[in-house]
Amino acid sequence: MPALLIPLVLLMNGLAAGCMLGTLLGGWPLLAGLPDEGYVRTHAFFSGRYDPYMPICTLGTLLGDTVLAATVGDGWARSCFTAAALLALCTVVISFAKNVPVNRWIRTVDPDNLPAGFDATQRRGQWGLWNKRRSVITMLALLSNCAALATLL
Repeated sequence: MPALLIPLVLLMNGLAAGCMLGTLLGGWPLLAGLPDEGYVRTHAFFSGRYDPYMPICTLGTLLGDTVLAATVGDGWARSCFTAAALLALCTVVISFAKNVPVNRWIRTVDPDNLPAGFDATQRRGQWGLWNKRRSVITMLALLSNCAALATLL
């Protein structure tokens, strides 16, 4: 089973890490510099594009790494898959606890009719901070998965 699962986990983790890197390099700098109306419109556009793709990739990475950690016989590879599973779990927790609620909220705001006193600065900053954290963690999970594969070759 590991021979079939390892490439699938690497694919899911790589796609998630690439997507997260894209938000750090392009999406977040764009969002951070927009006025409130533009921020609401653009964030709602982005957040709607990543579902269900990102949850599938991050949860798939978590589940796959968990299975690999339990089934791979090599001690170093098992340690790397365990670390990757824990890192993927952190990504999932951050996503569902910090980023997804903002994504859902932002899709309910009408950018052409912002509520009185609307100021997205705090939520925007918090979303960006947690997105950076989960992005780095997802990339570390990919590094750990690659290290595990390298020991098995």
